Amino acid sequence: MSLPRLPLVVLAVLVLVLVGCGGSKTTDEPTTAKEKQLREAKASGEYNASDKNWGAWRYSGDRNDCFFIVGRRCFKTETAACSAARCKKGKKCNTVGGGPASVSCSK
Repeated sequence: MSLPRLPLVVLAVLVLVLVGCGGSKTTDEPTTAKEKQLREAKASGEYNASDKNWGAWRYSGDRNDCFFIVGRRCFKTETAACSAARCKKGKKCNTVGGGPASVSCSK
């Protein structure tokens, strides 16, 4: 190679490197299959955010204070749950399990 062509070759290589290694393209493509399905459902009109029904709290009472249950009612203390169970004479209040514990009457 002759000396006058060297700067031209260096310039061409530099341009190719800059074009080839240019900044990454920001695309709006989904990154996961779930995201793709969600976008397709929204585009076709099948998705409705209000359709998500995860169910309700299954006991009556405050969720944060539900440590003992009698039937479907929550109680904060074992004493309150045992009095709600209304065990007859000769039977005692029995607590089984945890999170929340079931309260029942037993002999």
